[in-house]
This record gives sequence, structure tokens and C-alpha cells, in this order.
Amino acid sequence: MTTPDNGGIRAQLQQEAFALGFNQFGVTSAAVSENIAKGLREFVGKNHHGSMAWLADRLHHRESPQNLWPAAKSVIMVALNYGPKNDPRALLDEKSSGNISVYARGKDYHDLLKKRLKALARHMVAAYGCELKVFVDTAPVPEKPLAAAAGLGWQGKHTNMVSREFGSWLFLGAIYTDMDLPVDEAHEDQCGSCRACLDACPTDAFPEPYKIDARRCISYLTIENKGPIPLEFRKAMGNRIYGCDDCLAACPWNKFASTASEAAFHARVELGAPALSDLLELNDADFRQIFSGSPIKRIGRDRFVRNVLVAAGNSGDKSLLAKVCALQHDENAVVAEAAAWAASELEGTV
Repeated sequence: MTTPDNGGIRAQLQQEAFALGFNQFGVTSAAVSENIAKGLREFVGKNHHGSMAWLADRLHHRESPQNLWPAAKSVIMVALNYGPKNDPRALLDEKSSGNISVYARGKDYHDLLKKRLKALARHMVAAYGCELKVFVDTAPVPEKPLAAAAGLGWQGKHTNMVSREFGSWLFLGAIYTDMDLPVDEAHEDQCGSCRACLDACPTDAFPEPYKIDARRCISYLTIENKGPIPLEFRKAMGNRIYGCDDCLAACPWNKFASTASEAAFHARVELGAPALSDLLELNDADFRQIFSGSPIKRIGRDRFVRNVLVAAGNSGDKSLLAKVCALQHDENAVVAEAAAWAASELEGTV
């Protein structure tokens, strides 16, 4: 869809996006460069995606917006800041508490982001009669490369987005549209010789800068991985029970980051530093109730308690032993195995 005064329309859309509460706005072409496709193919070709089969199954669609929707001409990328109040790594020293990734301590970002994206989409359809598709992390869309191409920031050596204004704490959303809009310049990489994010990784998940092996990443291991946590990574997990922020938090650009203004992203009291003792008692009903409206809910009670048991085994807190031992008889075999490992670790604690 070609429209007159496209520059004016782009400016108006940016104004509307900011009015809806988005912190960043950019536009790139739906005809993505071959470099994006090449990087995705390499990632899957080396099996660095692990058990995330959907990445391989729909790789062709993920390689380019036009592969997913041939009518697309432009991609609008928006971002919301979810910067924490404090460095999330401080909680790693509280061994009897669980450390939950910053993005999952508040309400589910999918809901808030999609609601605002749909509002922007309705405005676009009403004002310009265009066709479009809205995406928030649930479709074969290369959000991070597209955000970099749209000038929102750059993909750092940890492969995540980095922004001059918001550091590493950004939620991304995309709108594919048949409108032919002026594009923004891609952001220049500002990592330089820094390797703080790479050195901060507890499990050495980066085979080289700008490359990640998800199979070694604690976020993958605690969220996407459905089986037992591999033994080689359990001690390195510490008390991380859902995700890991170490590479994000280590980025020096976070000195410019601000705390999220959106209250929904602020940590819920019960998720700021939850006691492992309480989490070890969770049954399925309790889990669903506590994590209603949270992205944590999607992994289910069994996977979550598995993670808690690994943290308990690392805690050195013998007061957890009775609850850990009780879970050795859990109906879920993965939970029971994790409990046996944790009990062995605690029994050997001096």
C-alpha cells in the first residue's frame, strides 16, 4: 500500500506509539537482508536451538517478514523499557531465596504489549485503511534483528538488544504492514572491545561474541528444557529458578538505563525474593494460583519445582532437607530425580 506524504504518516505513527506508552519506535523494510537469514540458519544448523523445534520448523518464515506474509512492505518495531530498580545479581547471594529473571517478576509482558500494539494497529487501519499483522514473541518473527535494523539499538555480544537510552532491558513488539513507510537507519554497534556480558555468563553459553548456544543458557535450561537439568550446569545455576539476567545486567550501557515507568513490570512482592522453603511445597493448584497472570505459569508446576530443587541443592540450607526428601516420591520423574540430587547435596553440606 503506497500512501502520500509517507514521512508525515511515519511521524504521526511514532507520536501515537509514544502516546500509547511505548518507549521506542522505528521502521525497517520487510525485505530483510540476507545477513539475518544467514545468522538464523547457522544457529539452527549447529543445533544451538536445542529442543526449541519451532525455530527449525518455521525457519523459512522467520528469515524474512515477506516469507511469512508476502504483502508486507514495512515493519514497525516498538519497545517498552522494563528496567529493574536494582541490579538483579544482588539476589544471587541470598541462597535460601529463589532468583527470578527481572522480566518475569511482574505481570506477563505479552498481555500489556499486545494490548498497546493492537491499539496502534486499530489506529493505523482506521486512519489509512492498511492491512497489517501484530506480533509479540509468539510467531516466527526475528524481533531482535528487526529492532536493530529499525534503529532501536543494536544486538550486543550477548545477542540481546542494547539501547543507548535503556540499556539491555527492552520488550519488543512488531507490526508487519502493507504500508510503504520511510525506514530508519540501522543502529551502529557500540560494544567495542567490551566483553562484560560474555565473561558474566555462569555456564559459558557464548561460543564466540554475538553467538549463543541456547543449550548452555540458564534461561533455556530453566524455561524451555523439559527434561532434567544436565548435571554439568546444576551448580552454576545457583539460586536461579526462572531465567537468568547475568549477561544483561553486566552490560555497561545499563548505567544509562532507567527504572521501568510501567507499574505492571515492577516486581510483585511475592516474586522479588521468594523463599525456596515455600516454593518446595507447591502443588499444581497452588502453582497456577500464585503465577496467574505471570509468564512463569506457562512452564507448569513440575518444571518450576525442578528448578527450585536445584536451587535448594545449591543453597547449603539443611532446613530444606525434609521438604526436599518428600519430593523424592513425586509423581513426576524429573521432579523426583532433582529431589534426590538436591537431598544428596544437602546431606553432604558441612
